[in-house]
Amino acid sequence: MNYQVDWTPPVEQDLAARWLSAADREAVTVAAKWLDEQLATDPLRLGEPWGSSVHRIAVCGPIDVEFEVIEDDKQVIVHGVFAVG
Repeated sequence: MNYQVDWTPPVEQDLAARWLSAADREAVTVAAKWLDEQLATDPLRLGEPWGSSVHRIAVCGPIDVEFEVIEDDKQVIVHGVFAVG
C-alpha cells in the first residue's frame, strides 16, 4: 500500500451509523473495505475531482466518500461518508 488512509473520527462514527441502519450491513462492510484498499493504493484514480484534483468523491455500492489526497505525504484523509441515493 502506497498511501496512509485516515478516516477522521466523525467519519468513522458516520460510517458506523450507516452500517447500523443499513438493510444490508455486509454490503456496507464490503464497500468500506474496497474503498479503503483503493484509497491506499491509487487514490488519484479513484472517483472524480470535487473542487480540485486532490479533493475527490468516490461511490462504491451503498456509500460514497469525500476525501483529500496529500501527495507529498502519501496520505489520504477521508472527510465524509454518505449514503448513496
